[in-house]
Formats: sequence, structure tokens, C-alpha cells
Amino acid sequence: MSTPTVRYRSSDEDSARWEDFGFRDGDIVVSTRSKSGTTWMQTVLLLLLHGDPELPAPLADLSPWLDHTIEPVADVVARLEQQPGRRVVKTHTPLDGIPLDPRAAHVVVARHPLDMAVSLYHQGDNLDRERMRELTGAPAPAGPVPPRPSLSEWLPRWVESTADPREAMDSLPGVAHHLNDAWARRHTDNVLLVHYDDLLADLEGEMRRLAAALRIAVPEERWGELAQAASFAQMRARTARLVPNRLGVLKDPTLFFRRGSSGAGREALTGPQLQRYEQRAAELMEPDLLVWLHR
Repeated sequence: MSTPTVRYRSSDEDSARWEDFGFRDGDIVVSTRSKSGTTWMQTVLLLLLHGDPELPAPLADLSPWLDHTIEPVADVVARLEQQPGRRVVKTHTPLDGIPLDPRAAHVVVARHPLDMAVSLYHQGDNLDRERMRELTGAPAPAGPVPPRPSLSEWLPRWVESTADPREAMDSLPGVAHHLNDAWARRHTDNVLLVHYDDLLADLEGEMRRLAAALRIAVPEERWGELAQAASFAQMRARTARLVPNRLGVLKDPTLFFRRGSSGAGREALTGPQLQRYEQRAAELMEPDLLVWLHR
């Protein structure tokens, strides 16, 4: 097992919680940036492992977010330990911040950073900040909370961010670091990269690729119903089972699956602003990664 080189912490995350987790042969770690297809990939993998369009428990119970400090890590680990066989564990920590155990596979989902950012912006409106402070023990704001900027104001600022990726993982530098690190490991046997747009374009094909790489046997006659169960429409129809809201941190769980398509980020910027994003992305990410990411 390789030792993590970086510790990532935010107001509600701490990658050090991985120290309490014991790996098992065949475990699968889903490592993504926020709003990059995390829940979609968890659903896909759980459907493949269980071989049934109806999962045996809510997604948040089957595939908890290990780094999330809204719940004691001992409780999260206990739920995982109670599961038989292979498990799917969620993290928003880059691969250099978690133990890369050779017994586990690590699936990294990439999404166009602008689309991820727009989805993140809307998710921010749906988070119950008071409930999260109650669960994490974080202090309340010292003074009045300033009004939230519009998307047209916020997104160009997000593009210009120079934040430390270790503390602002969902900033553009944080996204770039997460993907650069995964891209550098893409030829490693137990690291798989998945593009969000490939899930949109050919969901069953990507599920078959994942099953083959992860050595998950699926009877041929089950593929149609499993791919249908993993579709965005079906996921939206099963909000109560699939939305990760076990402790009530969302104001309205039905808003979690918002658009499920690509292009919203580019639509939100003017021509010069989009050119500036492309310049910043080129400064922060490897050229061959950008070709793959922006295709």
C-alpha cells in the first residue's frame, strides 16, 4: 500500500479518515471532483457488482463518502465492514491523498471543468449550511453573510482562482491538480479514467468497459436492464434511493439531479471569458489531458 503524500482538508472533509479504513480484495474507490458524475459512477458500479437494477439499500448506505466529516468515521467504516464482498467507496480526494492499495481499483471520473463548476454553483444553493455546521461542529459565521453573486459574476472569478488545491479542491486549481494526478497514473493497472461525456454518449458501452477492466461478470441478458437503471432519467426517478442525503444536508433532494448534460459552462461565459478559461486551463493542466478533457 502506498502512503498518501498530501493531506486534504476543508470545512467538511478530511482525507486523514482513510487511515481508519481496511481494504479488501476487489474494493473500488470512486475519486472525483464534486459534481463530476460521482453519484452516477457509484450507481453504475453498484449495479454491476449486484447484477440487479434494484439495489439492496440506498446508495449512501452502500457507498458512503469516507472523507466527509458530517458523520463519525467509525460509523462509516462499520457500515462498509458489514457489507459482504467487494465495496464501492466514494471520495473527492485526489489519488495522491488516499492509500493506493493494490487490492483496490481506483476510478476517476472527469467532466469539463466549466460544466462541473456550473453544477457546483447550483448545488451551493441547495446545501443546508446550518445543518452541516451542526453535524461538523463548525462555528457559525461571525457576521452577516454577504449575498451570493450571480452565476455570471461567480464563474469568471472561479476561472481566475489561485487557491491552494489542498484547501480548495473544487477551485479550478483543485480540479486541475486532481485530474493531472490521475492522468499521470492512467497506465497503472488499478487506475481507470472515465469521461463524463462518454457516459452520456454510450452508457452501456462504458459500463461494459468498466466491467471488463474490473473483472465483473455480467450475464449478457442483464445488460439492457442494468444500463437502463443507470440512465439519468431512471436515477432522477429514484431520488429517494440514490441521492446522497442520509443526514439531511440538502434542502431539496429532488434538485440534486439538475441537468445531466454538457455545455452549461460554455453557455454561461462570453467569448472573451471563454478564451480566458482556455488560457487558464492550459496553464494548469497537461496538454494531452486537455485534449482528452475538452474534446
